[in-house]
Amino acid sequence: MSIAYMGRESLRQLKNMRAMIFTLAVPLVMLLAFGGTFGGQGQVDAVTHLPWIVVTTIQVSAYGGMMAALSQAFTIVTERSLGWNRQLRITPLSGTGYLVSKLVAALALALFSIVVIVTVSMVLYHPALSIGSWLLACLGIWCGVVPFALLGILVGQFAKPEFAQPLFMAVFMGMAVLGGLWVPLQIFPAWVANVAQAVPSYWLNRVGQLGALQSGDALTPALVLAAWTVVLGALVVWRYRRDAARG
Repeated sequence: MSIAYMGRESLRQLKNMRAMIFTLAVPLVMLLAFGGTFGGQGQVDAVTHLPWIVVTTIQVSAYGGMMAALSQAFTIVTERSLGWNRQLRITPLSGTGYLVSKLVAALALALFSIVVIVTVSMVLYHPALSIGSWLLACLGIWCGVVPFALLGILVGQFAKPEFAQPLFMAVFMGMAVLGGLWVPLQIFPAWVANVAQAVPSYWLNRVGQLGALQSGDALTPALVLAAWTVVLGALVVWRYRRDAARG
């Protein structure tokens, strides 16, 4: 039943057009705005030595993937307010199956967002990057959104319906700014860049760049993102067990 529920839940969310528009509209507008500035000028980023349009596409893809993963919070808040999660507890679906289904659905939405953004960039701006590098960049970003999917689940487990939107925006905006997904961190004071290295969004952006470069230290971002995954996963399980014990 857990496997069947995972498939149905992922398909249901992929068919939710309002959610798809929500997770794609802003990233695509950002890509068109910044891509129109850097897309045809052949400028190269001094830090990564990648074409600016590639750096921009990776940032926007990470932004879109992170938004899609975190948006799982709204689904869970809605289900909790309707009592759907309590109904599921009296079915053969295990708690692990329920939580994994939310993770799988979040990753499916994130993958769709990443693929669409990169495809639009390739069609419109023809960035100078091999298909292999694009695949590695997309794979790195997709794997890197796992802690954000767990964070979205955790927010959904805690938030009440009236506070879900402000809490989501606070978490999302903070992660986006500190991750350098909106503007380069170089424009901020040095201490901001130091703080940013403690949050997963910084390394989400970095792992996409490393995939595009096909070189560099991939171990550090992998370890940081894995640490966040373990901690957030433990918190999600703890919160679910606590809710189940109550009702």
